[in-house]
Amino acid sequence: MIALSLQASDWLELLLYFLSMSLLAVGGAISLAPDMHRFLVDQQGWLTDLQFNASVAIAQAAPGPNLLFIALLGWNVGLNAAGAGAGSVGWALGLLGAGLTMLGILLPSATLTWLANRWAQRNRERRSVRAFKQGMAPIVIGFMMATAWVLGRGQGQVQADLGLWLLGLVCALLVWRTRLHLLWLLGAGAALGALGWV
Repeated sequence: MIALSLQASDWLELLLYFLSMSLLAVGGAISLAPDMHRFLVDQQGWLTDLQFNASVAIAQAAPGPNLLFIALLGWNVGLNAAGAGAGSVGWALGLLGAGLTMLGILLPSATLTWLANRWAQRNRERRSVRAFKQGMAPIVIGFMMATAWVLGRGQGQVQADLGLWLLGLVCALLVWRTRLHLLWLLGAGAALGALGWV
């Protein structure tokens, strides 16, 4: 935990950052994890590497949308702003951080998605609409690869985790080239992790 002293301008900056990130979340919010890490950990110093990685891991393991990691990032910023043992102040600032990050990441993208979907449904036969959908696929894949790199690098043992990287590559190829459901691969990865193989 980091002891922070956040001013109103810092909370506003947190909100504005997630408002701007919202419109870039083409492959989902998780695709923006590298830039969120840069902003929250490297640039602002509001979170530690461990807090960032734990927020992503907990949210991915929990049932529900993977967007939950955004709330956990904000929660941890709030807890850090409250300092150790802050009690009700910690809860209040944690909720403030979670609320600001979720509002920021959801509001612009939800509004834009709603408007764009209405337009795209009316114009779905246009060549430009079909081309846009096909052109976005490589961008989303690139964002997901960057996310995998940042999360894997966070453990500090990129070369030592060669088995994990190979497993990730095999899973990516299986999802791409077969009809094997992703949940089976997730279960296999969990079993290999439980056995200590990766």
